[in-house]
Amino acid sequence: MATELAFRSSAVRHLATIFVNRIPWTATANEVKEHFSQFGTIRRCFLPFEKETGFHKGFCWIGFSSEEELERALQQENHFIDGVKVDVQRQRYRH
Repeated sequence: MATELAFRSSAVRHLATIFVNRIPWTATANEVKEHFSQFGTIRRCFLPFEKETGFHKGFCWIGFSSEEELERALQQENHFIDGVKVDVQRQRYRH
């Protein structure tokens, strides 16, 4: 039972995630979330930071509440955060 629940929750988490690359170092996690919230409800925004510098690494993962919200984000041709065009693609998972 616990394994089944863990599998279902991880499958749902992975369902509607995009990978965002080339985020300018001046952008904050809140700015990234604000930009993508126009497409739907943000369930998770993971923006990793470098321990040595304190700056983020320039990429993040955004998890939406639904596949439809993810598709709306992918349908927009260009995304700009803090005046810089960022790359947005569907998260690919290794099996």
